Amino acid sequence: MDRIVVVGASLAGLTAVETLREENFAGELVVINAETHAGYDRPPLSKKVLAGGMNASDITLKPAEFFATNRVDHRIGVRATVMDLATRTIALATGEILTFDGLLIATGLRPRPLPRQPVLRGLHMLRTLDDAVAIRADMLGTETMVIIGAGFLGCEVAATARQMGLEVVLVDPMELPMARQVGPELAAALLRKHRQKGVDIRTGRSVRSFEESEGQVTAITLDDGTRLPTKIVVVTIGSLANTEWLQGSGLSLDNGVVCDSFCCAAPGVFAAGDVASWLHPRLGVQMRLEHRMHATEQAMIAARNMLGAGIAFDPLPYFWTDFYDARIQVFGRIPVEHEMLVLSGQIGEPGFTAAFCQGGIVEAVAGWNAARDIRKFSALVGKPAPIEAVTD
Repeated sequence: MDRIVVVGASLAGLTAVETLREENFAGELVVINAETHAGYDRPPLSKKVLAGGMNASDITLKPAEFFATNRVDHRIGVRATVMDLATRTIALATGEILTFDGLLIATGLRPRPLPRQPVLRGLHMLRTLDDAVAIRADMLGTETMVIIGAGFLGCEVAATARQMGLEVVLVDPMELPMARQVGPELAAALLRKHRQKGVDIRTGRSVRSFEESEGQVTAITLDDGTRLPTKIVVVTIGSLANTEWLQGSGLSLDNGVVCDSFCCAAPGVFAAGDVASWLHPRLGVQMRLEHRMHATEQAMIAARNMLGAGIAFDPLPYFWTDFYDARIQVFGRIPVEHEMLVLSGQIGEPGFTAAFCQGGIVEAVAGWNAARDIRKFSALVGKPAPIEAVTD
């Protein structure tokens, strides 16, 4: 290959670039970065950036010297608009047509809006550094905040806002938000934690309408008629893969860029990170994961496979979330129908770990402030349930 183009300059894209040079790729490397910032770490956006403990320089992934040292043509503030697999070209928003021998797609996600979501001052979604800066500015000028969606991101924003002294209302249509990710037992403990910290959680509720004055949100009304006055609303109801620019490209698109077990979407075309839907060789299912460690590991494998390594990407799924003084970690995938076996501690307390089993096999393990033990117990995933565990 003479030229490899990487579209997307966040963690997956820049990890792929670094890996390609480490693996002695000597050709031309072009990075297409649609944002006006150099690539940065996203997990701090909902926590330390919102709280004011970090700024852009603190979360930047690579210094300017990285691009010079690694001979990377970094096109910052440039968006890819069309890809044509037949001609192996990418059209850029600048009008340039860029040819490639190899392509790594790492365009990530964008927030999912509410149906018919209006455009109002004070009504936000959170994905980028600019989003976080704008939300923080509004948070500093108000006392009450409404968050729509109590998934990981919504709960992290709620915790940050409470620690900044705001009154927080957290709205979600599910009775136990996050149950799909962490199971109902841990989800119930997470909600108890939020309530102990003073978050007003409205479960089983959705938004009916918004009120505004001169383009500024002033209140929302829930489906039960409850009116919540507020000047800041953050919508965190999920995400959509950034694949619109690939429509008609010749690639298969289905909740992301469809890849095989080697992260390959087509000859010479690979995907990594949040946008990649790849065939997990051990589980035998298409998966798309939205977590930091996954993005790093997949980008490394995809980059090596671009150079002919032929390595199947077969990770143990892993994620974590932080809020208040708690860190929740999960290895594996918690089944909808499962038996939870306590391995140590009490749920919602530091040192708690549990195995989630189906058919006598451990499908996942989870920990609450138990970083050392949970990594040890991760070896249980895929094995028979331990008989010495305590049934909760």
